[in-house]
Amino acid sequence: MKLLRFYTAIFALFSVQCVAQLQTYKKGLMRFERGEYELAIKELMRVTSIADTEKAKLYHTIAESYRLTNRWVEAIPFYEKAFEAKLDNAVAHFHYAFALKSAGKYDMALKELEKFIEAKSDIKAFNEKAYREVNTLKIIGSIQEKKQNIEFKNLSQINTKGSEFSPMIRGDELIFTSSRKDKMYSNGLPFVGLYKAKFGSSIAEIGKPEVFSTTLFDSERNEGTPTFSPDGKTVIFARGNTGKRRDLTPDVDLYISRNVDGVWTEPRYVSASDSASWDGCPAFSRDGKTIYFASNRPGGSGGMDLYRVNMDASGRFGNPTNLGKEINTPGDEMFPYVTEDGKLYFASDGHAGLGKLDIFVAIRSGGKITVENMGVPYNSNMDDFGMVVDKNGNIFFSSNRAEGVGDDDIYYYEAPKPEKGKEPDSTAIAQNNPLNPAPPKPGDTQLESQPKIVNYFLAGTITTKNNQGTFVSLDSAKVRILNAENEELITEIATGKDGAFGPVKLQADLDYVILAEKNTYFSKREDFSMRGRAIPPILLKKPVTDTTFFTTLNLDRKFVGVTFVLKNIYYDLDKWDIRTDAALELDKLVQILKDNPDVKIEMGSHTDSRATEKYNNVLSQRRAESAVNYLVSKGIVRERLTARGYGETELIIENAKTEEEHQVNRRTEFKVLEITK
Repeated sequence: MKLLRFYTAIFALFSVQCVAQLQTYKKGLMRFERGEYELAIKELMRVTSIADTEKAKLYHTIAESYRLTNRWVEAIPFYEKAFEAKLDNAVAHFHYAFALKSAGKYDMALKELEKFIEAKSDIKAFNEKAYREVNTLKIIGSIQEKKQNIEFKNLSQINTKGSEFSPMIRGDELIFTSSRKDKMYSNGLPFVGLYKAKFGSSIAEIGKPEVFSTTLFDSERNEGTPTFSPDGKTVIFARGNTGKRRDLTPDVDLYISRNVDGVWTEPRYVSASDSASWDGCPAFSRDGKTIYFASNRPGGSGGMDLYRVNMDASGRFGNPTNLGKEINTPGDEMFPYVTEDGKLYFASDGHAGLGKLDIFVAIRSGGKITVENMGVPYNSNMDDFGMVVDKNGNIFFSSNRAEGVGDDDIYYYEAPKPEKGKEPDSTAIAQNNPLNPAPPKPGDTQLESQPKIVNYFLAGTITTKNNQGTFVSLDSAKVRILNAENEELITEIATGKDGAFGPVKLQADLDYVILAEKNTYFSKREDFSMRGRAIPPILLKKPVTDTTFFTTLNLDRKFVGVTFVLKNIYYDLDKWDIRTDAALELDKLVQILKDNPDVKIEMGSHTDSRATEKYNNVLSQRRAESAVNYLVSKGIVRERLTARGYGETELIIENAKTEEEHQVNRRTEFKVLEITK
């Protein structure tokens, strides 16, 4: 009896521990969904025992929490554990690749990006960025070789274990952003604010930091990335929301304040901001009439883009203008800064760089904009950004490189001071200033080199599955190449006995559609984008280079009774509404039905087994009808569609236990009912 009571007590204790672990796990997931990433990490790291079916999600959520708080290297081991636990997520390979790049593991990063590309993601911005990054990783050695004879020092006098970044010079003071406020944001990290420190006889003798302005200081908001007008009397900075529901500003916006009699006025909202988007990193032009800033507002190239907007003398703003695709990429372009001679410096993770964010310079010459990586030591395999230069040639920038004091640190280069009584030699400055190097001389190979030409082509193969389930070539299939923007026909060709088509000449930075058709087969289309695929000039060795991209399309046989499972057409428990993720998949079916107008289909819906049979039959019928109604709303004739609910009669996973397993059973399929002539 004593032994029985002992085992009963042990079992009870084990059950309590399991319940506690599950509650901690759910709490961590809830924190993550709320954007409280630091708190999510703390909860999820306490989970030491969980079902094998949940391990991939556990580790992936921790990795994402680190990534979304810009701690890419810390995310690496958790991405690896998630993949070991059989995580099936193409986007995870995409993010994992950039985490590896941040750690300087370039070869591994290249392999992960290739896995992402092979998965053929529907996220166009990610695809373009992946192609660009593959090219970047191939020339990483050339970027590393670009070194400038300059040494940067850590401004350890003001850097802390937190973040110090976005330095800006105003008179004899350094204004910067720092995470040294007492209160914490909802994600468990300190709020950032604006601080100042006065320079001594040298940069190294900088004074003790203090709050920049009590008027601009809000203990419950994030404030940062200031820029000042040429006279130093106007400041524009970014201010974030409070993280509280009553806050009417859902994201980060620009604010402006003026210095009147030595006192900064109450900040007011900059009308050029988009209150529904992230707007930050402002920078004045040297004449004070134009503001450059970063934004993720709709209509951009992908992530953060750089914009400019004019401001008149009374502080009224015009309409912002995107700086265009010479500057902006599907990645992030941020932290602009304009020098006296009109050069634009900015940080980007979309142009070819060593790390996550690299510092670049954009120069306009002869009506053409060229973007160049600043090379080493400006850039590292981590984030390097927020570069500025003062009138004496002193340079400041931010970085979270490994040798820093804390998270983001401020680094500096102190330019040599001219001898007393002598004016600095402008020629010597031009030759020695890394920001303004001397122009190339006649005979310079770079100056006299001729532009190289690249011809891009597309070729491919059309296949189908035979009765043994083996892919075989499909001859006499019609292949049309369309301009994706307007569906204008570029060319039409037929496959030979080997199923091959092409090569077809393409233009760089355009989107195409490949449409393959053959009688008794489902017509199929596939997007093909040239964006991000252009070969970097540094890799071009010949005057003319021809390169061909290859693709494969598989056509399914069309016959009555053939059934296809629609991926990701899932429904929430006890609901039949079309979720956003389901709408994206149903839109693909809309296109299939438009490309194959001769078929009539049945939309079949299936439930899990967590309710009565009668209830599930009604629920599945409603789900099927909901899917049909969605297709009709997109222009498909209702007479081509039939809705049928199967309830729980055809479960894929018997005895499902986890939510993910139940969701697999809650699926939608379409079956061909009739093929009209």
